[in-house]
Amino acid sequence: MKENVVIIGGGVAGLEAAKNLHRLGYQTFLVEKNKKLGGHVAIWHKLFPDMASTKAIIKEMVDDIKDVTVFLDTQVKTIESAYGGYQIAFSNGVNVHAKAVLVASGFELFEAAKKEEYGYGIYDHVITNADLEAWMNGNKDQRIPAAPKAIGFVHCVGSRDLKAGNSQCSKVCCMTAIKQAIEMKERFPNAEVYCFYMDLRLFGKKYEDFYINAQRDFGIHFVRGRVSEVSETIDGHLQVKAEDTLIGRPLKVQLDMLVLMAGMVANNQIKPIVEQAKLEIDSDGFLKSSDNITHIIESGRDGIFYAGACTGTKTVPETVAEARAAALAIHDYISGL
Repeated sequence: MKENVVIIGGGVAGLEAAKNLHRLGYQTFLVEKNKKLGGHVAIWHKLFPDMASTKAIIKEMVDDIKDVTVFLDTQVKTIESAYGGYQIAFSNGVNVHAKAVLVASGFELFEAAKKEEYGYGIYDHVITNADLEAWMNGNKDQRIPAAPKAIGFVHCVGSRDLKAGNSQCSKVCCMTAIKQAIEMKERFPNAEVYCFYMDLRLFGKKYEDFYINAQRDFGIHFVRGRVSEVSETIDGHLQVKAEDTLIGRPLKVQLDMLVLMAGMVANNQIKPIVEQAKLEIDSDGFLKSSDNITHIIESGRDGIFYAGACTGTKTVPETVAEARAAALAIHDYISGL
């Protein structure tokens, strides 16, 4: 067995990198702060554009690392340069000397309650995209009506929003909204479903087809315009005010439930690691790569590498590709190539 490598984060990036590093012969330690692997993706019901089962994907990835040392419900307490590598102490009492470290700590979801005008935490039937995914996976949620007749989705909640302190596009919100709108239409065929968007950013393979199908096959209404106000009627429905910028007129719609597409923001829980390892934070709050073109998986510090949404918003395919690239970069680094 070759040198030790520590991976911080057991989401999609950490799982994919762990598989590849183990196959390259490294003693790989995967540390995850939660009690199960999979990260944010594990709570999702299906993944666009193929509507693939998330449970099946995560199960396959976890099965692929059955021989990797995994520490769940564990965090990195200290990380220090030592003997040409890093001495790392975990909260479970284990200490490891690693030749290289991969940070795959992912992201956090924007706190939708900060956008008070949308009524999250105020009105009974306002939920987030994550709440809806949990419900689709079988969790009970009384905020979701038994038979909604009108459902709305608000894009860009906390993303592309200077007032919220986040000017970045979250990349996945448009497609997630379309995916969830289709899933709700499949469950409630007679419901009217609305997507309120600023711009539709559909850049990936089959994404545009997915959007066209949502309109053509499911009759989902797309309204170009930011929602300005959400209020509750006396009978418990939601009234949404927006401006349809395509026709240049204000719009008022009454809904039974509203889903807020909370976007990705930087994971602030890794600040202790950032400080101890002397890593840099970029202007968007995410970890700063050596550059954003050819060295995005490199930290600028010898032996520390990045993969996935710790450096910015990413789709699942991008995250998987970065994890594979990071594993190879670590192999080259340790091999002196």
